[in-house]
Amino acid sequence: MKIIVIGGGAAGYFGAIACAQANPKTQVTILEKSNKLLSKVKVSGGGRCNVTHNCFVPSVFAQHYPRGGKQLKEAFKTFGATETVAWFKRRGVQLKAEPDGRMFPVTDNSQSIIDCLQREAAKAGVEVKNSIAVERIDPDSGGYTLYLSNNNVVQADRVLVSSGGNPKSQNYDWLRALGHPIQEPVPSLFTFNVPGSPLKELQGIAVPQARVRIAGLKLEYEGPLLITHWGYSGPAVLKLSAWGARLFHGMNYRFTALVSWVHDQTEESLREQLHNFRQAHPKKVVTTNPLFGLPQRLWKALTGIAGIGEEVKWAELPAKNTNKLVEALLRMPVEVDGKTTFKEEFVTCGGVDLSQINMKTMESRLHPGLYFAGEVLDIDGITGGFNFQAAWTTGYLAGIALAASIS
Repeated sequence: MKIIVIGGGAAGYFGAIACAQANPKTQVTILEKSNKLLSKVKVSGGGRCNVTHNCFVPSVFAQHYPRGGKQLKEAFKTFGATETVAWFKRRGVQLKAEPDGRMFPVTDNSQSIIDCLQREAAKAGVEVKNSIAVERIDPDSGGYTLYLSNNNVVQADRVLVSSGGNPKSQNYDWLRALGHPIQEPVPSLFTFNVPGSPLKELQGIAVPQARVRIAGLKLEYEGPLLITHWGYSGPAVLKLSAWGARLFHGMNYRFTALVSWVHDQTEESLREQLHNFRQAHPKKVVTTNPLFGLPQRLWKALTGIAGIGEEVKWAELPAKNTNKLVEALLRMPVEVDGKTTFKEEFVTCGGVDLSQINMKTMESRLHPGLYFAGEVLDIDGITGGFNFQAAWTTGYLAGIALAASIS
């Protein structure tokens, strides 16, 4: 029985391997439109591949998905982070957890993951063909006819669509033609462009824990924040961009963010600490004595924003400048105007609507024998290994269901 897997990424490979290993009667072929296989695996995590996240409670893991988390909760009980770690370990690839929860191969090299997947695919008899795109799928009696970019036509008994996310709506037209509703794609996981940032000269400075809130919205996130030459990045911004992906798109990426450099302080506690320091060190110069563990250059820039001169001592600090310093520390306004893709990775919010997918098997409710996995679905997680876990999980469920559907 012939199974075609459309897309040679993480979900496609995982689905193909799961299917071929579970049912040797299947003849599985991966068709990849580009000349590169597993390209996102290659660049993920700075070339180390952030395989999954160090969280082994399915209901908690599912909370890290702005879209699709509710539907994935049960799926993670079948194949979640625990099973992913074990799957790779059984095949000679040990994973390790970093303090922030991200999990990488102990080799710190994404090639370890690529080699493992390609080795398993070859062992299971999966055929892989590059530079062939599927342009149309037509259901026919008991199977599917696929029209390819090389003008060939192939027949398949079952099809797994794992073609990845795409920022262009028209690139989902071939799936709309099958009657599957599509959630409009918009970018997720991006950094904030701030052309007028007063902190531009501080590029490379990071604060381990900051809070970023969006003015006028109930959207905020805490985490490491990185100052860049174009604006702001780091997990706090990237995760916020995922939760607010559709809202930010609707605002044309123009809004005001409020940055708290002292995430654990209220205005009351902040004023109290400033007052106590002033009492204890009246003769110290404000700009050269950073508080709250902030980097010296950042502290100096924030005192500059508060209009505090370089030689002003704490005893001489006027109340109005203290007020401005409190504002700069607690809710510094940042005028965001545009976004930038995070490194070479991109994640799209949107894709095939989950309402027409059986999330236990990943089979289409509209077309028996048609399955979906990975980012082509309207599923996306925050940064930290969650998008790859969704790929492994949906790929595995689809592969096992495909194998079981053929006797």
